[in-house]
Amino acid sequence: MKKSRRIILIIIIASALMFGATIVLLYLSAKRQQNDRYITIDPDTIQLVQLEAPEEGDPIAIVDTSLGELRFVLYPDRSPNAVKNFTELAESGWYDNTYVFDSMEGICVSAGCKQKNGDLTANYDESHEKVERELSQDLWPFRGAVCMLNTAKDSTFENKLLGGGQFYNGSCFMFIDEVELDDDSKQELLDASDNKELGQAFIDRGGVPNLSQQMTVIGQVYEGLEVIDALTSLETENNGKYMIPKEDIMINSVKIDTYSAENSSDIK
Repeated sequence: MKKSRRIILIIIIASALMFGATIVLLYLSAKRQQNDRYITIDPDTIQLVQLEAPEEGDPIAIVDTSLGELRFVLYPDRSPNAVKNFTELAESGWYDNTYVFDSMEGICVSAGCKQKNGDLTANYDESHEKVERELSQDLWPFRGAVCMLNTAKDSTFENKLLGGGQFYNGSCFMFIDEVELDDDSKQELLDASDNKELGQAFIDRGGVPNLSQQMTVIGQVYEGLEVIDALTSLETENNGKYMIPKEDIMINSVKIDTYSAENSSDIK
């Protein structure tokens, strides 16, 4: 069977349902090789910035979809290359009239593709589709997190034997919803984590713990979480790679702006 990013994602999410805390524990307790480098997670210095409300003047993205509008704050200080790439594409109009191309019920939704089947167009611009993945101990796949999808991986012979390698992301993005964690998984999250606030945040806010430190997080939705719920509740069909919405669901536009409390509705 042909391997695909979707199959890998399904495996990851299936694991999350049974072992919700495993990945969190690994990343909090030790150094793990990523992107041909070591990322060190220090439980004592983690800043869960996604739990904070946006401040006046913060960069934001306003996404108009077929099912409503959502807004998310951007984190250029923690994912500078990915945010720069996303911002440039948005300001160029790249995301106008692009497709929602993968909807995993109640879990996550992928969007921003020019083609409904999720494939890149011919002669795509590699500079926008091969951006080095950026990981941060301050950014996690909570409900409402906005991630850039991984597109490629460069591996040395050693990487193939022992793991690791250089990962890249591109133009398409994902909104995280949540997996349901039973009481045992919730307790495991709390018991395993050296940073209790992180484990509690997954319990209180929702999310997909087993996607932790696997994709670049560029933002956090602060308005329109109900739109994510709608986007992950679509009637779909499997094309072998993605669960494609049967009805065309579009990203009408993405506008880059700055946050202002005066122009914002109630934060959810």
